Amino acid sequence: MNKDTNKKKLDSILRVDHAGETAAAKIYDGQLAILKNTPVGPTIQHMKDQEEEHLDTFNRLLVENDTRPTALLPLWNVMGYGLGVASALMGEKAAMACTIAVEEVIGEHYAKQAETLDKNDNKLKSTLEKFRDDELDHLETGVQHDGENAPGYEIMKTIVQFGCRTAIKISEKI
Repeated sequence: MNKDTNKKKLDSILRVDHAGETAAAKIYDGQLAILKNTPVGPTIQHMKDQEEEHLDTFNRLLVENDTRPTALLPLWNVMGYGLGVASALMGEKAAMACTIAVEEVIGEHYAKQAETLDKNDNKLKSTLEKFRDDELDHLETGVQHDGENAPGYEIMKTIVQFGCRTAIKISEKI
């Protein structure tokens, strides 16, 4: 792969992953605004802390690679927070259903990205694989907290995953 093509690919990966981690942190912020003092509050806080670690990594990588963030970052902030609040207002199971839906898409996304990287990008590949594992742990946490039994789970999952996949496609480019 030539240098320009590799830079474009790297920029796209960093831009979309930064956007995704920003939105994920905001989803958990929104959930915590409603559920902080409930039994599930510490679990949500733990997942948010991991998302913040991921976000810090991508903030650093954007600077190191002279990559601009997505122009839609303010929108993803608002939408992420709104999704977090809305899911939490529907209850703990719905908040966990949101987690399942989001983290399933993000886990798949990180896995696909890692597969596209060659040996010159081993450090980034290993970062993406670690973050994928963290996201899949969050998915499992959502399952353990009965998220699949939230009222309207299937429709909620479909809508949230459609939104996530759309945001990914847009943030890769813009």
